[in-house]
This record gives sequence, structure tokens and C-alpha cells, in this order.
Amino acid sequence: MKVVRKIIEIDEDLCDGCGNCVPSCAEGALEIIDGKAKVIADIYCDGLGACLGECPTGALSIVERETDDFDEKAVEAHLAKQKKSEPQEIPFVSGGCPSARIQSFEPSASVSAAAPQPESAAAGEEVESALSHWPVQIMLVPPTAPFLKGADLLVLADCVPVAFPTVHRDFLKGKAVMMGCPKLDNAQFYIEKFAQICKQSGIKSITSVVMEVPCCSGLPMIVKKGMELAGVEIPMQEVVISTRGKILQRTQVKAA
Repeated sequence: MKVVRKIIEIDEDLCDGCGNCVPSCAEGALEIIDGKAKVIADIYCDGLGACLGECPTGALSIVERETDDFDEKAVEAHLAKQKKSEPQEIPFVSGGCPSARIQSFEPSASVSAAAPQPESAAAGEEVESALSHWPVQIMLVPPTAPFLKGADLLVLADCVPVAFPTVHRDFLKGKAVMMGCPKLDNAQFYIEKFAQICKQSGIKSITSVVMEVPCCSGLPMIVKKGMELAGVEIPMQEVVISTRGKILQRTQVKAA
């Protein structure tokens, strides 16, 4: 039935496709399609505007116009379908895919405190890795992974290790690490993954390191929404890296 009501409108000229608005829509009305946020069906949008504050460019607004009425039952069916289609946790069994097998690494006995750092090592000289476990992709790390227990957690945007040359020395040492892309990956799945981790693993602190590009800003938001869903507050630091590999900003934050 057509009614005159409030609904979200998206200015495609302003939208940069960062995806920040998607996890904030509890009805699942928003998706990133062809690099732009879209209301996939008017019946899913309640017009309350929970997504407005998450848009860094001001592309979202509330307008009043004639459209289909909000349909709560359709939303429930839509969310159930989304939930069913979400990726399932990968079983971690012996003999499975090597990328999904949990491994913990002990520091090399041959490495001393004087081991060369990435910025000082000569060409061809071996540099010690600070990585203490495998896997590292958010999608592959189970909430029950032993290396998460009581850990200081480092959450990296995928592009950071390429842009920041001393990521092992300055961020990774002594931390469990998880990596992902807030624009290309499943944001809602990640929110639920971090909620499970926050509930089960006793994480001591979280450091989120992202790039300065707009799409990266969704990653710390995903982590904070995971904390909120879990009902916990964990000390969290957000670090922003420039595309030229410089630290632009360090901010102490907490769950919303």
C-alpha cells in the first residue's frame, strides 16, 4: 500500500561507498551496490534514520514522500534470509585447509634483542617476524582460538601492512592479530564474530589500525558494534595511517 511517510534518501554524488551505514541499519535495508549505498526495498526502511550519523560524507538524509509502507513481516523474512546466506564458521579440523588450521608460533631461539628491525636491516638481511599465530584473516579466526585468550588484539585493515613499513615492530609484537576489509567483506558477520570474541576470549585491549581512506573507517566501527552487542567495554585505540605510511592520528575510544 502506498503512503506518504519518511524514508531514507541517498545522494549518489556524495556517497563514496564506504559501507558505514550498512551495519547500522537493523532492518537490513541498505546494501553497497556498484560502489554506492542503496535502499534495496522501501518496505524494509522504517525511516527512523539510525544510519544517518554513520555517513562521513552526509550522503544520507530523511525525506517525506509517497512510497510503499514499512512492512515489519517482510523485514523479518528478509533478515532471516540474510542470516541463512551468511558465511558459516569454517570447521578447524586436522587435515583441513592449511589456511584454516590454527597454529601458534614460539619466538625463534636464534633471535636476540639485537635482531635487525625492518627499517635498519641491510638488503637481503633476514628480519624476524613478530607474528605469533595463524590464521590472521577475520573470516578464518574462530572466536575460541587459543591465541585470543586474554590477548591484546590488533585489528588491521588489509592495506595497512603494505603502507606501513614497520607494522611488525610498532604494532604486531606481543599481540594477536586479525585482518579484514570493511568495504569488501561481510560487515554484519564481522560484528557478530567480534561480539563472540569479546564474550568468550577475555580480550584485554584492542588496537584498530586503518588507512585514511573513507572506506577504512568502517573497521573500528565494526569492532565497537561487536563490543556493544557483547555488552562489554574493552580499552580500544584507533590508529589512522596515511597512504604514504605515516601515523596521522591515535585516538582512545570505547564501545558506543
